[in-house]
Amino acid sequence: MIVRVMGEGQVKLSDSHLPELNKLDDELLMEMENGDGPGFRRTLTALLSKVHELGERLPDDSLEPSELILPSPDATLEEVRELLSDDGLIPG
Repeated sequence: MIVRVMGEGQVKLSDSHLPELNKLDDELLMEMENGDGPGFRRTLTALLSKVHELGERLPDDSLEPSELILPSPDATLEEVRELLSDDGLIPG
């Protein structure tokens, strides 16, 4: 799966990592619903760090179709709300 992190580029990630990422995504969604700004920032950072840790960064000149689009590390709570589906940032 190809994941785009806005402002950072693309990362190739195995589908086997989705359950681990979904746990962080669920936590992020709950923090957003509760208006927990510090928790939101901490979990967004953890989610993006995990994507970079588990994935393989693609070259900047690579333009693969992205299956997931994640916000930039400095995205606001309001900006992330606009990206959300009913399942959060990561479907499933």
